[in-house]
Amino acid sequence: MIDAHAVAALSALAHEDRLRAFRLLVKAGPDGLASGEIAEALDIAPTRMSFHLAGLERSGLVGTKRDGRRIIYSVSFSRVRDLMTFLMQDCCNGQPEICAGLADAGLFEKQGC
Repeated sequence: MIDAHAVAALSALAHEDRLRAFRLLVKAGPDGLASGEIAEALDIAPTRMSFHLAGLERSGLVGTKRDGRRIIYSVSFSRVRDLMTFLMQDCCNGQPEICAGLADAGLFEKQGC
């Protein structure tokens, strides 16, 4: 991952509505959720939610697929994995025990990463 892609992804998450939507989509897993379901779950106006979901999609963290008239949004777990790897690639300056808690917690395995 190059710096510009990381900045775009982090910028997309740097808004409360987008962050909440992203976290909801992480919970939904690969099947994702329709934009209306996301808006309802987060109590956000559908047009505002569509705007924020488009930002997440542009960042590459979220992808879409059509299901009839509905647009289903889901997290691109491979892109999230690439971002996390990019952020942590120089971690700990030769002291891996500093970051050991991330792997030990099993967080990434639980989320399908």
